[in-house]
Amino acid sequence: MASPTPAPPQPDSARTTTPDGATRDARTHDVLIVGGGLVGSSLAIALARIGVDVGLVEATAPGSLPPVFDQRNLSFAEASVHALTALGVMQKLRAPTGAIRRIHVSRQGDFGRVLLEAGRHGREEFGRVVVARDFGEALEARVAELPGIVRYRPARFEATSVEPGSEASLREVQLSEGGNPLHLRARLLVGADGADSGVRRALGIGHARHEYGQVLFVCRLRTDRQPEGTAFERLGPGGPTALLPRGDRHYGLVLGVPADEAAPVSALDDAAFLARAQATFGWRAGRFLECGPRSLYPAVKVEAEALASERAVLVGNAAQAIHPLGAQGFNLGLRDAMTLVDLIESTRRDGAEGDFGHANLLQAYVARRREDRAATIAFSDGLARVGANGSSFLAPLRSVGLFAADRLPSVQAGLVGGALGYRGDVPRLCRRPA
Repeated sequence: MASPTPAPPQPDSARTTTPDGATRDARTHDVLIVGGGLVGSSLAIALARIGVDVGLVEATAPGSLPPVFDQRNLSFAEASVHALTALGVMQKLRAPTGAIRRIHVSRQGDFGRVLLEAGRHGREEFGRVVVARDFGEALEARVAELPGIVRYRPARFEATSVEPGSEASLREVQLSEGGNPLHLRARLLVGADGADSGVRRALGIGHARHEYGQVLFVCRLRTDRQPEGTAFERLGPGGPTALLPRGDRHYGLVLGVPADEAAPVSALDDAAFLARAQATFGWRAGRFLECGPRSLYPAVKVEAEALASERAVLVGNAAQAIHPLGAQGFNLGLRDAMTLVDLIESTRRDGAEGDFGHANLLQAYVARRREDRAATIAFSDGLARVGANGSSFLAPLRSVGLFAADRLPSVQAGLVGGALGYRGDVPRLCRRPA
């Protein structure tokens, strides 16, 4: 059953039938979030802080973390650090985080490179590197502190419907919790359940999917030089290689390989894997000495054809899952969530207390996310495609592009803004604090 025990049903609650033929009241939430991962949990915290009644549907049982909270390394842009600090999550991190003070981008076989330095743009750093598992534990600790969140776990989303043509209607949501059917109602349903979103399918929202033909290996890496705040992106025909400066004096390594080489690379021992990574990346960060356990993920892009349906929205990877090149994915999804929080707060200030699924709010959400979403997807996808294109005819153009990005102030300004997490209509909690 739900944990903690839900409060007594509200007066407008519906009746649902249990397997033994009895009836009980169906709980109604202001907002029901399906997905307790990075973005879903962050959204639940932000809404509970402002007094919204939140239901959080999680696939994992109490005491467990979703698989996404593993040993991969997350790069939080400055805007995300601002938001997560305001939510009280950054303060819960137990492991040290790593500052990103410089971003170095290059490509195998091409001349030139791009070097972005935070100090040249009035910042001490572009953001922080956080281990996903530590972030998951911090989110869990913060969620547990907020009584306004009713957690359904382990639970699986099954279906949803809405009474058509009525502004006062609610989303009807069917879950399976512990093998038993559970009926809930919500003024707003949020799909935060990942790239293979069941909520997205149930809403009838289509999506475009692109396979990059790459598999990304992720692990902790020790070199003979300590990281000094530089994040490296090395592009190549087999995929990107990235080094992120962690807070424990190691790097977080991402090594992209062609999909048809993933199995033999998986079979390499540590010494052979390090040798391959060194040959691909080069020696800018020193000699590669040791790596931790490896995980691997296919590189794909999934883009929902719409962000909203009647009394429902998509956030995070359910809305768009992008190539991790440039570390934009979580930051983009968090801005989805924080934009939704902005609009809900505005709705309450305007006197429409509790009607968070109103069509006007959903239209505003779609409009506010349009510019940031389009620009970030285009940047990530374009960089991945151009970086992997080994055509010798494009080499001069790629080198000119690197030179322009490194030398032209207008181009650098756009890159820096994206690295800091400031694109489009920036949510309030993501803005630079006073």
